[in-house]
Amino acid sequence: MKVGIIGLGFRLGYLGYVFKAIDEAFEVAGYVDPEPAGLATLTEKGISAGRAYATPEELIAGEKLDLLMIGSPNHMHLDHIRIGLEAGLKIFCEKPIVSTIEQSLELAALLSKHGPDRLMVGLVLRYAPLYRDLRAAQAAGTLGHVVSIEAAEHIEPYHGAFFMRDWRRYGRYAGSFMLEKCCHDLDLYNGVVGARPERVASFGGRKSFILANDPSRDGVNDLQLFHRKPSGWLGSDKVFDSDGDIIDYQVAIVEYANGVAMNFHTNLNVPDQFRRFCVIGSRGMAEGDFIRGYLDVHEVLSGRKVVEKRYAKETALSQHYGADEQMAAEIIAHVRDGGPLPVSPLDALEAGILALSMDEARMKRTVVDLRPLWDRFDEALHARAA
Repeated sequence: MKVGIIGLGFRLGYLGYVFKAIDEAFEVAGYVDPEPAGLATLTEKGISAGRAYATPEELIAGEKLDLLMIGSPNHMHLDHIRIGLEAGLKIFCEKPIVSTIEQSLELAALLSKHGPDRLMVGLVLRYAPLYRDLRAAQAAGTLGHVVSIEAAEHIEPYHGAFFMRDWRRYGRYAGSFMLEKCCHDLDLYNGVVGARPERVASFGGRKSFILANDPSRDGVNDLQLFHRKPSGWLGSDKVFDSDGDIIDYQVAIVEYANGVAMNFHTNLNVPDQFRRFCVIGSRGMAEGDFIRGYLDVHEVLSGRKVVEKRYAKETALSQHYGADEQMAAEIIAHVRDGGPLPVSPLDALEAGILALSMDEARMKRTVVDLRPLWDRFDEALHARAA
């Protein structure tokens, strides 16, 4: 399987290794990236990155590709997806699939013209064993009707500092932290709810990674923790005096079209991090944590624990709780045989729109009604191709 990469950053450098480990026939034919931060990963693993091309158009013209993989900064995804679709290629795009509401509507129009089947998205947690077990319990009727969800994604200070130093610190490139990092989680719970979000309120800001909290002001000079994770394009050493517009904590509440309610909390400065959820239904309750590696399901009537599963945080290949290698295997099968996938570009767009609406609510300090936006989205999605 010959693959071209647009945006050979850390993520696609790592995924290139995972895909190659799953399928020896996986071959990177060429890439486009003026600063390929992920090239070193491929080189260290003995994997060739093929030829360096100056533009996506030159890459596509110069190679016969089975798959185009997009790992460029978020604000570039739409243009790169458009180039791939117009060239008739199958495409894998890292999340978030686009970075603004307007880009979401533009991509919906593109999918109206080209169809969604040639576009795959790297919402990797859909492939996690824990999530699949949650959906299995739900499908078995153990939870009954979902009523409400409490969920959180909290990350350790070294990872939070990475966001303060990386290109993702700028909303004009990343969209926002809620979009860049938490679109995974929002997609999962959209899937559990089975309906679109309709109303959103949110609050947050930056209170941890500010100059007043710089440990060096208190004489702490060993600050390796905050530089442990390398940054790529537009990288900076500044952590507590970052020039970015990113937040470091946010809470949101969501009401879905079917009446399900959810609260979601994220924080970038949590020393004992967790990524957990509690899905409460009419007949049962499911609690789980991707980082701490458990899923427990209790029945309402008996109070019995009917599901008790434990999971490894990482496997030999996966940075995401066993999901990376599973995603690679299923993407490869899909490219070759058209096998089913657990997540679609439409799911990715809906998760992204929710994340961006959370930020709109946070910035405007108001409840955002998404229903007019969904009308615009559906109009773009179902428009006749010109």
